[in-house]
This record gives sequence, structure tokens and C-alpha cells, in this order.
Amino acid sequence: MYIPPHFAEHRPEALQRIIREHPLGVLVTHGHDGLDADHIPFEFDPQAGPLGTLSGHVARANTLWERCPTGTPVMVVFRGAEAYVSPNWYPSKHETHRQVPTWNYEVVHAHGTITVRDDERFLRAIVGRLTRRHEAGEARPWKMADSAPGFIDAMLQNIVGIEIVVTSLVGKSKLSQNKDARDRLNAADTLRARGHAELAQSMRQVLP
Repeated sequence: MYIPPHFAEHRPEALQRIIREHPLGVLVTHGHDGLDADHIPFEFDPQAGPLGTLSGHVARANTLWERCPTGTPVMVVFRGAEAYVSPNWYPSKHETHRQVPTWNYEVVHAHGTITVRDDERFLRAIVGRLTRRHEAGEARPWKMADSAPGFIDAMLQNIVGIEIVVTSLVGKSKLSQNKDARDRLNAADTLRARGHAELAQSMRQVLP
């Protein structure tokens, strides 16, 4: 990933926030048939391992867990807030006409090695944790106990768990840091008004 110095994101709290708030990761692998990508919701534990551990599961019918046995190097891409930015949103554009369109975004590449976890205890735990997290906003959160034990047992037999011990986190926050403060602020205000509050907040947070 090309990262100009002014867009490099090194803050652990920012990298972890992007992963936590945008947990659907793109798991990139390379095997005998070339590159492949799987879209998987991950749980991230920043305290497990030197840089954290990602946990999830895939369908047993997905050959990922066979193509990428334990120890295989992988990369997971987490894309955070993103949006198009028009040059018309920069006050300086109307004075000098020296601005062009761009796209602002936040992204994290998590590199690590995969571990295949084909055991029921791990699968019950990861499914339970993912369910509790993503059902938390529901008026009556669904839980595994809502279904018959035999049905859940059958469902668990159809998935395989994966863990990725993270060895490096590479982040990029392209948030108009190369623009004057008034241009960045006006662009952030416009994005907020158009429904991109998360990206607008991030743009304001990187102001000197």
C-alpha cells in the first residue's frame, strides 16, 4: 500500500478503532491457484499476542481452511470510513481554482499467520462472542439458546474456526492532512451534512 508520510497512521488506538468499528475484514490469501479473498466478520482481541489476535469462522465447504493450513501468512484488510471529496468544498478552490477531486478514507492492513481451529469449544466461544456483540443493539438479542441444541450442534459442524496472530498493523488515514485547515474543516462539515459523520470526525481529529 502506498502511504505518503502525512497519511501514515501509527496510533495504536486509531488502528484498533478502525478494526473494532468495521469488523468485516477482507482476508487475502495466496495459494497454488493465485490470490484469493474472503469477506469475514472478525473479533479482535488487542491484548492477545504482541499486536492482537483476530478470530472468526468460515463455512466448512469453503476450502480456505484446507488451502491455508496453520502457519500460512495472510493479510486482512479493514476499510473504515470513506467518501468522495469534491474540490468545490474547499474555500480556496473558489479563489485559486487549484484543487481537484479526491477520496478520503481510513484503512488498516493486518498481517499475520493463520491457525485453523476445528474444535467445537472454540467454535461455540467465537460464535457466542460475535453474536453477543452484534446483537447488542437489538431490543431482544438473539442467542444460541434460542434454538434447539441439536440445530446449533449441526450448524457448528458446518463451520471451521480460524485465528490470526497479528504480526504487523499498517494503517493509512487519508483525511486531507495536506490541505489548509479551513479547506479541511469545510470539507468535514460538508461530509457531516451529507451523512458521513464518522469520516468528518476523523478529519477534525487530525487537525494540528
